[in-house]
Amino acid sequence: MDAADEGSTPLPADFRKRFSWRALNEGTLQNLCLVASLLSIATTFGIIYVLFDESVRFFRWISPREFFLGTVWTPLFEPARFGILPLLSGTFQIALGAGLFALPVGLLSAIYLSEFASARTRGILKPILEVLAGVPTVVYGYFGLLFVTPLLRRFFPDVQVFNAASGSIVVGIMILPLVSSLCEDALYAVPRALREGAYAVGSTKLEVTMKVVVPAALSGIMSAFILAISRAVGETMAVTIAAGNTPKLTLNFAESIQTMTAYIVQVSLGDTPAGSPVYRTIFAVGMSLFVITLLMNLVAQALVRRYRSVYS
Repeated sequence: MDAADEGSTPLPADFRKRFSWRALNEGTLQNLCLVASLLSIATTFGIIYVLFDESVRFFRWISPREFFLGTVWTPLFEPARFGILPLLSGTFQIALGAGLFALPVGLLSAIYLSEFASARTRGILKPILEVLAGVPTVVYGYFGLLFVTPLLRRFFPDVQVFNAASGSIVVGIMILPLVSSLCEDALYAVPRALREGAYAVGSTKLEVTMKVVVPAALSGIMSAFILAISRAVGETMAVTIAAGNTPKLTLNFAESIQTMTAYIVQVSLGDTPAGSPVYRTIFAVGMSLFVITLLMNLVAQALVRRYRSVYS
C-alpha cells in the first residue's frame, strides 16, 4: 500500500449520504427542466399543427390567390369575399401608429433613465413605467374609447367613434414599457470604457450619449423596436374596443378599421358553425398572423445575437 493510501481517511457515512442526496436532487431537477422544455416545444408544435391543418382545409374552398390578394373582406355577408388585405392593412396601421408614438418616447425615456437620471429619480420613474405593463388590455380599450377618442374629436370633428388613431395611441401606451425597458438594458450593456474614452477626449455628456452610447447599442435598440412592434401586431382587446370591427382598406386613421386579431375575436364569439369556411377563416387568419410575428421575432433574435457577439 502506498504512503498516500496509508494516510488517507475514508469519507464519513453522513457525508456520503448527503452527497448522494445532492446528486439525486440535481438529477431530478434536471429532468423536471427537460420535461418542461419538451412540454413547451410540444405545445408550440401542437398550435402549429392545428393552424396548418385547418388552414389547408380552408384553402380547399378558397384559393390562396383570392385570400392573399383580395381587397374585400366580407366572410359573414353575402356574397362572401375572403380578401385578407383589409385586415392586414388594419393590423399594420395600428402597429405603425403605435410605433410612431412608443418607439421615440420609449427610447428617449430609456436614454434619460440610463444616462441622465439620478438613482433616486430612476427609482421613482422606472416603477411608474412598469405599472403600465400590468394594466389589463380591456382597460386600455375603454380608455381609448372613452377618453382618447373624445379628446381627438374635440380637435378633429371628422374622427369616427371607433377609429385607428385611438387604437394606435392606446397600443402605443401599452408597448411603451417594453420599449423603454429593453432599450435601457441595451444602453446599460455598452462597456463603460467607451464612455470613459469619449470623456477623455473632451466630449460632453450629450455627445457621449448620442454619438457613442446610442450607436454602440443600436442593434439592441433595433431588436427592442421589432419585439415591441410584434407585440402591437398581436394585440387584441384594446384594438377591438377602440378601433372597431370595420374591415376597410384605408390609410385614414380617423376611420374605423379591423385588425386580424379583432376579426378572430368577432367570429369566435359568434354563432358560426364549426367546420364551415367562415369558421376556418379563424385559422387561416391566425396562421397568417403567426407567420408575421414569427418572422419579426426571428429578425429580432438575429439582431440580439449580433449585439451579443459584438459586446461579449
